[in-house]
Amino acid sequence: MIAVEDVVLGMWQALSRRDWDAVKTFLAQDVLYVDMPVPAVSARGPEDTVKRLKMGLEHLAAYENHDGVLLSNGTDVMYEHSETWTFSSGEQGVLRFVTVHKVIDGKIAVWKDYWDMNSLVSFAPPNHFEALAAADTSWVFDATGLI
Repeated sequence: MIAVEDVVLGMWQALSRRDWDAVKTFLAQDVLYVDMPVPAVSARGPEDTVKRLKMGLEHLAAYENHDGVLLSNGTDVMYEHSETWTFSSGEQGVLRFVTVHKVIDGKIAVWKDYWDMNSLVSFAPPNHFEALAAADTSWVFDATGLI
């Protein structure tokens, strides 16, 4: 069986490439993705999780994940990392994350991102938030009571 650390790092490498199909291969069929600043706007399942990720990342001019500290207790993995977001209008910034994953049978079953939304607000152009407001939200799953 693949090590949980390899599952998590493999998924993040695929996400850094924005290889959406590869990201899905690391996710359990009932994966729960929770953006902790807004738990009511979560996603469930690989397809909807990727839709959620695309909403924020697909239209960026560049996106890169930077490795950091990774700790595991066997199934739970904590990953401190950062992401550089570059918008087509030139704005760029670094978002710092602590992500908690639960890996079961070689797949990510729970994915919780902890980050400061104000850091994104400080550098993202206004049209980024306008696009988010107009985006397809058919994937939304309210995970408030599950986390």
